[in-house]
Amino acid sequence: MKFGSVMDLATKDVKTIPPRSTIMNALKTMVNCNFRRMPIADAGTKRLEGIISATDLVNFFGGGEKHKIVVERFNGNLSAAVNECVDEIMVRDVVAVDCDASWQDALELMLEKRVGGCPIVDEEDRVVGIITEKDMLKYLANQKKLDGYVRDYMTTGVITANPETTIEEAMKIMISKKIRRLPVIKDGIMLGLITAREILRYFTKEAFKVIETGDVRDALQKPLTLMLSKEGLHREPITFRPIDRISDVVRRMVAEGVGVALIVEDGRLEGIITERDLMNFLYSKA
Repeated sequence: MKFGSVMDLATKDVKTIPPRSTIMNALKTMVNCNFRRMPIADAGTKRLEGIISATDLVNFFGGGEKHKIVVERFNGNLSAAVNECVDEIMVRDVVAVDCDASWQDALELMLEKRVGGCPIVDEEDRVVGIITEKDMLKYLANQKKLDGYVRDYMTTGVITANPETTIEEAMKIMISKKIRRLPVIKDGIMLGLITAREILRYFTKEAFKVIETGDVRDALQKPLTLMLSKEGLHREPITFRPIDRISDVVRRMVAEGVGVALIVEDGRLEGIITERDLMNFLYSKA
């Protein structure tokens, strides 16, 4: 493979928001644009100041330490807390890539730091692009000679939830275990997959309706079956078998715009294969 500039693979028309933008604005932008992460940059200079991800928002809504802002500053009033500035929950120590780095350098950095995307900056720290797992996946889809078997690269021992797990419990599992996807299992049989982005959609489309008329706890204590049954909140995951080929998985993930496939045999979950697993595959072939 030819190792070119990271800018050859990057998304150059990158959207940023200023640090004094509200958390609600960040949420709406990410859901509407289907972003998993977004750089925070000074509105005038475009210099990078931080980054916000779907995981940070799940943490804020009830999954982890950032929820203390809601509890301690706003007495649990989430509808007021979302008007706080995004710089209160953004990550300031950003893993960024220089614009003159190679895409292989970016790949190594993303795997080393276990991040799904990195802003790309110039010599003055201005944001000029972003490189994500999805960009790497699109590149891999064009490398027709690279192939392998799902069983050799999938993640096994997957953390799962049951249908009665509450949305709040699911968020806490995601944050404590540092995962973005949570398969839902009943009696060993796959029922669906809940992702961090689906939780964000739940808050924008369903939870804030409850918040405006009642207690936010009502929204958080709903079972995952609610999300699995709501049209527009949940999509059926794509599935493969352990003996399927990596090239088939990559092509379908790119075509359907998803970042994970479930590996199922006879209706039972055997593992998952994520964009990060496929980045490891790409790195092993580089």
